[in-house]
Amino acid sequence: MGARRTARERALQALYQLEMTQGATTREALDSAWAASAEDGKPEPDAVKFAKELVEGVETNRDEIDALIERHSHNWRLDRMSRIDRNVLRLGIFELKYRPDIPRKVTINEAVELGKNFGTEESSAFVNGLLDRVAVALGKP
Repeated sequence: MGARRTARERALQALYQLEMTQGATTREALDSAWAASAEDGKPEPDAVKFAKELVEGVETNRDEIDALIERHSHNWRLDRMSRIDRNVLRLGIFELKYRPDIPRKVTINEAVELGKNFGTEESSAFVNGLLDRVAVALGKP
């Protein structure tokens, strides 16, 4: 598995933990995510750096990201979405809006894979549709 895919998985796990654990810090959540995957061996420094950028970026811009999710999700309030779907969407929207170096197709494909691997049967289609609508609204080619 590539460093960025691994980083996205750990970032998703960290964001999930931040929602579940009151008072947890970004560092604690990321450390926990990496520790839980210790069987992978020592993580690549690029993966650790990218995961940190993702989690900190989502946390810093959460209000704006959540507003985009609410605006583009049809008949789904943010608090009614599963924690996994909500955090996959947050990661994807962060990349679409704040990481111009990552192509739209890569962001959406990676988010769909996260949905498949960590979410429900419906997660990948839900994530794909919503991120596509957000990408169009943001003018991301």
